[in-house]
Amino acid sequence: MRVIATLPVALLLMSPAAAQTIYPFDRADILTSARFDFKVEFPGLEKTPVTINGEPYDKVLGKTGQFVEREEGKGQSALILRDVTLKAGTYKVQAGQASVTWNVYATAQRKAKNVILFVGDGVSPAHRIGARLLSKGIAQGKSLGKLAIDDMPHMALVATAGSDSIITDSANSASAYATGHKSAVNAMGVYPDRTANPFDDPKVETIGELVKRRDMALGIVTNTELQDATPAAMATHTRRRSTYDQIVEQFFDIKPDVLMGGGLANFLPGKTDGSKRKDETDYLSKFKEAGYRTVANATELNAAGSDAATTKLLGLFTLGNMDGVLDRKFLKGGTVKKFPEQPDLTEQVKA
Repeated sequence: MRVIATLPVALLLMSPAAAQTIYPFDRADILTSARFDFKVEFPGLEKTPVTINGEPYDKVLGKTGQFVEREEGKGQSALILRDVTLKAGTYKVQAGQASVTWNVYATAQRKAKNVILFVGDGVSPAHRIGARLLSKGIAQGKSLGKLAIDDMPHMALVATAGSDSIITDSANSASAYATGHKSAVNAMGVYPDRTANPFDDPKVETIGELVKRRDMALGIVTNTELQDATPAAMATHTRRRSTYDQIVEQFFDIKPDVLMGGGLANFLPGKTDGSKRKDETDYLSKFKEAGYRTVANATELNAAGSDAATTKLLGLFTLGNMDGVLDRKFLKGGTVKKFPEQPDLTEQVKA
């Protein structure tokens, strides 16, 4: 049985036992205004001192955490606080003999009115070179033209290793883009802890949540399933990227102003033809009831995009992933016969 009690910091000062893990991890970079969960996992049942820069943790974080006496009914305990923030500076967290250091940073005054983040899932410099050679040609060792991306004024290379593997996947790499924190394979928006529940891990705020919390508009557009790792990582939290039903539920809770892609199967109630949901919740209807205009093909999308009355838009164009240009425009393969009027990604972004 899981027992949770709110304890004052004095009760955590009884034993010098070492902590097993501290979240966020050592050398984490944390944005001043971004919320995150703080957790310390202890290997036993001892109550261990937890300090930040030599002060009791609750004095620095502004509230007292919950002490889980027997996490998952085992001989292990934990301290957890949800939704905390810190001012800019360097912080050393000490829990017994274990410690981590965080860099909390501020940003300059906002300059841009709008930001569009394009994510080419899996694209490396080699793919960019290949695209240039195929589209522009090469002669005598020199390209015969440039890609639009080649004229962008700034470029950065990102190290994509995850916290548990040098080889990354779409979930934890997209999560790193969206949160600024490293995560583990199959995880997004969380620091995966030792518990089995894929939804109770310590969260870090996503760029999508931060935008919505600041009363700005948010749109997430993809040619994959919306609940697939890369688009989902922009706004949701889970240890398991395959938890599609719950990712759809989180999208509904967050309510991006625009949400478009494939993945209709997990929005439909379970007994509906083509559905993959394990329950009978109709999220297509729930979005409509929440004021969203819903579209299912390119004609409907273009009409909605040109209508000034459209303020919230949900586009679901296939049951699964949308078909690529090769199938849609040339081979007529994939699911094109069943969904012949899928919009191009450029049409979605324009709308």
